[in-house]
Amino acid sequence: KKKLKISGRDLVSVPTQIFALDQLQVLEMSPERESCLKYQMELLPRDISRLRNLTCLYVDSNNLKKIPAEIGTLSHLERLTLSNNSLSSLPAEMGALQRLHSLHLANNNLTELPTSLCQLRSLTFLDMSDNKIGTIPSNIQHLQKLETLLLLFNSLESLPEDVCLLKNLHTLWLGNNNLQSLPAAFGELVNLDWGYNYCSCNFEGNPLESPPPEVCSRGPKGIRDYFLSLYRI
Repeated sequence: KKKLKISGRDLVSVPTQIFALDQLQVLEMSPERESCLKYQMELLPRDISRLRNLTCLYVDSNNLKKIPAEIGTLSHLERLTLSNNSLSSLPAEMGALQRLHSLHLANNNLTELPTSLCQLRSLTFLDMSDNKIGTIPSNIQHLQKLETLLLLFNSLESLPEDVCLLKNLHTLWLGNNNLQSLPAAFGELVNLDWGYNYCSCNFEGNPLESPPPEVCSRGPKGIRDYFLSLYRI
């Protein structure tokens, strides 16, 4: 793959000469994770659309406040990392990235999971931890290939029943939210077998009452049995 990595603690913008590299497939503008550095780039230029062969774009740990609508034209993009920035919204055009399978948005200022992201039919991995998300849209059910959904440290008070239709979900992290209850069909997510695999699903730091934490620890069958007993007449 044709790859370019740009580094330097003084990185504040994308060098314009890069946009002539129309065969570029991987562009990395993030500091090394172990360095604990943060670059200062605030804006991804609209000219990013000229890199039409990009498959991977790494721009985490900057100071991005806005993503241009033109990102939706990168039709070959498979992996996009935007974690550790200052994003409070995302362009609706991101929903056009039909080859995208991995999207990293942790540690931003997002207050919702945008409905446009629910159009990403190839998505298998979505990390939106450490934001301010209060609700999950019902059309999340369209993410049928989703295997990993990370929502720790948000402001969720409830989950839509539609989450229970994500049959390929293997990992769902919900720790440190404000969840008091789970959807009645939650036990149908049989691949979330956290009774045997602690890393598969977690609820720590939620004021869960229905079902209580000791029921959740029994995994899908325990949750199914709990809700069945509630609705028995």
